Amino acid sequence: MCRKRAFAATAQMLTPRLLTFGLATAAVLAASPAFAWGAKPAAPAPAPAATAAPAQAPAAPAQTSAPIPAPTKASPATRAEAERLEPLARAAFWASQVDADPKDPEAGLKLAASLRALGRYAESEQAADKVLVLQPQNEDALLEKARTALAGGQGFYAIEPIRKALQIAPKDWRAASLLAVALDQSQRPDEALEAHRKAMEMAPDNAMVLSNAAMFYAAQGDKAQAETLLRKAVAEPGSTLQVRQNLALILGLQGKLAEAEKIERDDLPPQMAQANLDYFKAVSAH
Repeated sequence: MCRKRAFAATAQMLTPRLLTFGLATAAVLAASPAFAWGAKPAAPAPAPAATAAPAQAPAAPAQTSAPIPAPTKASPATRAEAERLEPLARAAFWASQVDADPKDPEAGLKLAASLRALGRYAESEQAADKVLVLQPQNEDALLEKARTALAGGQGFYAIEPIRKALQIAPKDWRAASLLAVALDQSQRPDEALEAHRKAMEMAPDNAMVLSNAAMFYAAQGDKAQAETLLRKAVAEPGSTLQVRQNLALILGLQGKLAEAEKIERDDLPPQMAQANLDYFKAVSAH
């Protein structure tokens, strides 16, 4: 793995377990004639003298099945609870909410985010686009579409929706930080650096803004600046596991293995933590 790719991807982290559900299709067997083995065939019955109409067998009672209830819009409390589900179950829930009300922007955006978490980027983009058809100025939908492009490594295609979002909300640090990442993915480092600086001016204490900028500096070879920004980021209230793992990565690549190991052991299962530490040791040894 080249170092720049390692920075762009951040650290190897615990990823959600994606459960693959196979659909069991029942095999329908065609009825075949029954044979009475060893039985003498019956003699043919004589033809009737009159051509009476054959008696009709009594009609079988009609089988009625309960109608499938239409999906209904869940309560705010149920929706909040759904956000704690595993990605696959979360995507299924929000898909049902879109079915209940295709014009519900919250359901459409949550579905897009859930599909993105599953790596189903084309479907995620479609879900965001459906919201934008109804609400072209929906900033959150524009940013969600951009996040999907970035998650798929297609930063160039994230730039346009992000810039539209910035036209709607020029001071939104989320859009500014995403634009910086998109420009970096598009191999436009000078513009990316300027965008990172603007994002940090807008939100100097935001953990994700600081972390994004830090990983950019690391990719450019300035690990000291990256470490400074990440130490500040992990101290912020909005810090996440991803931010801590980014710090562990930068520490590990600088040979500060003891501190990196503590973060890894605290945050990750033993096997994954050990795999990261082995990687740090191998890279820092060169």
